[in-house]
Amino acid sequence: MENRLQCVLLVGLLAGGLALSAPNDEQRPSAAEEVITPPKRTEIDLANIDAWDVEIGIEYGMMNVEDFGTNPILSGYLAYHVSEDFFIQAGYGQTDTEPTSFERLSGATLLTDDQRQLQYYDLTVGVNLLPGEGFVWDKWAFNSSFYLIGGVGSTNFADDNRFTVTWGAGYRIVLRDWLAIKFEFRDHFYDIDLLGENKTSHNLSYRIGISGFF
Repeated sequence: MENRLQCVLLVGLLAGGLALSAPNDEQRPSAAEEVITPPKRTEIDLANIDAWDVEIGIEYGMMNVEDFGTNPILSGYLAYHVSEDFFIQAGYGQTDTEPTSFERLSGATLLTDDQRQLQYYDLTVGVNLLPGEGFVWDKWAFNSSFYLIGGVGSTNFADDNRFTVTWGAGYRIVLRDWLAIKFEFRDHFYDIDLLGENKTSHNLSYRIGISGFF
């Protein structure tokens, strides 16, 4: 009899403890508090290169012709994108050079005005590296890529055609399906002996370009 009484008391104590530990309706969080509302997703307008593989563009910048000053350069190019990683490009550019320091100091004339114009033609191969996306505010994202480019060509300067090697690097941003801009550095170098010694002339240029895909 005493054991039964102890069991009844134990059950009563357990039931009372559970009742005290259970939260009432005021303590329970509401359904609205339990549900986590995700932030609103931002719509991104992502520009991709058009399905066509042909690119036509123009560039403008500054070119330093060794010994003949730094002057504006205008160039154009036609490129074919073989794949997402490689492209082939044919280009043409020209700039008008300045008198050398020797000419300015001595008053001598080494070249005529026509001979001072530098023109180049080249055929290059480009490799797209580090593709990524650039964001403007929270609404637009643009495909972009860093690329390396190199090849050979010919430079017409001082009434002579010189075999030329060129290499460079650039950064392209695709603004629309058919439109892109790029920033590029190039070095055109060739052998020249115009000033009395045979040397390799390095001609650095920096340009910004705009192109369309067709």
